[in-house]
Amino acid sequence: MTIVAYAPASIGNVGVGFDLLGCALAPIDGSLFGDLIKISKSDHDFSLECTGRFANKLSRDIKENIVYHCYLAYQKELKKQNKEILAVKMILEKNLPVGSGLGSSSSSIVAAFEALNAWHDHLLDETIMLTMMGEMEELITGSIHFDNVSPCYLGGMQLIVNERDVLTQRIPHFKQWYWVIAYPGISISTADARNILPSQYCLSDVITYGRRLSTFIHASHADNSELAASVIKDVIAEPYRSKLLPGFKKAQIFAEQIDAIATGISGSGPTIFAVMTEINQAELLQNWLIEHFIQNDDGFCHICKLDDQGARVIGG
Repeated sequence: MTIVAYAPASIGNVGVGFDLLGCALAPIDGSLFGDLIKISKSDHDFSLECTGRFANKLSRDIKENIVYHCYLAYQKELKKQNKEILAVKMILEKNLPVGSGLGSSSSSIVAAFEALNAWHDHLLDETIMLTMMGEMEELITGSIHFDNVSPCYLGGMQLIVNERDVLTQRIPHFKQWYWVIAYPGISISTADARNILPSQYCLSDVITYGRRLSTFIHASHADNSELAASVIKDVIAEPYRSKLLPGFKKAQIFAEQIDAIATGISGSGPTIFAVMTEINQAELLQNWLIEHFIQNDDGFCHICKLDDQGARVIGG
C-alpha cells in the first residue's frame, strides 16, 4: 500500500498583505504545480529518497531535509496522544525550486504532513497540523510564518489571523482573475530578502499598508474586483526587494502596458506575479516573460487560477 500527497505552490504576501496574505496556485493547463510525497511501509523506522526536477538542490544528508523533521514532529505529537508512529518510507518529489518565492519549503512540509496524517488515519486535526507546519517553517526561516503553509494546506486565499486559537481564515477570491507566475531561474534566500528590509518604517507607510490591506479584505468580501485590484500595491517589501530581482521593473512596466490589474513579487522573490482579467493578455505576458525575464533552463512561467483544494491525497 502507498499514499501520494500533493501540496501546491503558493504566493506569500500577495503584494498588499506582507506576512498576512497567501494564496495557492493551480496552472490552468491542469498540471500539478507543487511537491509530492509518496509514503509506504518500511522495514526500517524511517527512510527518505528525493527525486524530481529540483532534487539536486537539496542536501544529500536526510537529517538536513525538512521532511525528516516533519516526521520527527509528527512522531512527537503522536506520543502526546500515547500513540506510536508507523515505520515509513517517504519519497519527496521536489518539483518547486528552492528559494523561489513560491512556498517551496511550505510545499514539502505540507505534503509531508498530509501524507503522514493520511497514513495514520488522520489522527491529528487541522489546527495541530497547521501549527506544526508553521513550526517547521521556523526551522528554515528563523521565525514562524503561515502565509505560505496556510494556503498550501487549506487552499484558496488565506488571511493570517493568529489570534485566540484562530490561525487563519479563508477569504473570497476573484475566480475571473488569471495569475501569471514567472520564476527567472535564480534563487533568493528568505533570510537575505528579510535582511534587506529596514528595521523601522515611517508612520505614513504603516498607515498605507493597513489601509490597503483592510480595503482588499473588504473588497474581496464585497465582490468588488476593481477596488481589490487597485490596492494590490506593496509599500513594505517591494521597494527594497525589487533591487534583488534583475528585470523586475521592465516586466512590471510591460505588464501594466498590456493592462495587468496588479503586479508584484511573490513572497521573497525572485518569482513575480501579475494579475490579468483576459486570457489573451495573460498569454501575451507569458510569452514576453519567457523571452525577456527567464534567465536559464531552471526558469518557467505559468498561467494560473487559485487552487481552492490545497493539499490532498491524489493517489495510492
